[in-house]
Amino acid sequence: MSKVDLRTNYLGLELDSPLVPSASPLSRSLDVCRRLEDAGAAAIVMYSLFEEELYPEEELMTRFLIHQETGHAEAGSFLPLHDGYQRGQDQYLEQLAALKGSLEIPIIASLNGVSMQGWLDHSTALEQAGADALELNAYYLAAGPGQSAADVEGRYLELVRELHRCVGIPITVKLSPQFSAIPHLIGGLAREGADGVVLFNRFYQPDIDLDSLQVSPRLHLSDSHEVLLAMRWIAILHERVSVSMAATGGIHTVEDVVKMLLAGADVTHLCSVLLKRGPDYLAELRAGLERWLEEKRYASVGEIKGLVSQSRVGDPSVFERANYVWVLDNYTPASGEHR
Repeated sequence: MSKVDLRTNYLGLELDSPLVPSASPLSRSLDVCRRLEDAGAAAIVMYSLFEEELYPEEELMTRFLIHQETGHAEAGSFLPLHDGYQRGQDQYLEQLAALKGSLEIPIIASLNGVSMQGWLDHSTALEQAGADALELNAYYLAAGPGQSAADVEGRYLELVRELHRCVGIPITVKLSPQFSAIPHLIGGLAREGADGVVLFNRFYQPDIDLDSLQVSPRLHLSDSHEVLLAMRWIAILHERVSVSMAATGGIHTVEDVVKMLLAGADVTHLCSVLLKRGPDYLAELRAGLERWLEEKRYASVGEIKGLVSQSRVGDPSVFERANYVWVLDNYTPASGEHR
């Protein structure tokens, strides 16, 4: 038995550790999720249910199953309704039920909606299926010049307000780092009923193929260099917001996990590293976190949470502009670089 206490609280859920696999294809497999639990996962965030993927399905089902008699009265005998027909949401709910029935750890459903009614309908269905919490993977790109920052933030606030009225399970919002006033927005989300935030979402970035001159989709897995963005903001927000905070993006090593906890994160979300190294790698991270705490003579995760947040360091300016100026003024080119 471990000499240190890894327990943490996230969204009101008491978790065995701060190590939580985030939304990824891994959660599509029940066997993989069992391996994640055996390796020490404290909870699992399911892959996202995308509302826009359900639209073509609904149209197809309406055309060929519900209105199959249109134009030919006898067509009903050619395309009978199948009891086994499953829509995307049905498959998601079935997988959620399977995870809840097989695993002992909490299961957090992930939803990426488009319309307000879609957010509400799917969230209600996920709660009824047994989800322990709901992660709103809101991907909204304000590409129109007529949309203001206040308009964009208003969409998020309205979404949380309406969902809070409809569901009773905890709600967390996965945010991008592109908001101009992150603490103000998170404070507003908390007032509307959000229980947590996930910092930060890694949006897909289209690329241009120079041979075909076509826009091509590219997915780049994260690396440890990306942890600094979330770490900085979590350190600034610690003890200044009333919601749980999950760190995500670039968490690959024990050192990455520890830094996020020192900044003030309640949990660390893992994705790219598990895709690269497999589910069993989570056990190495858990063992490494235990060793680090033991070596530094800490008895629990709670003792280090927020220990190096902005509210606790001697010079709070290191997380703001003053440190930026110092870094530039004191940069020394490496040998061989142009001077």
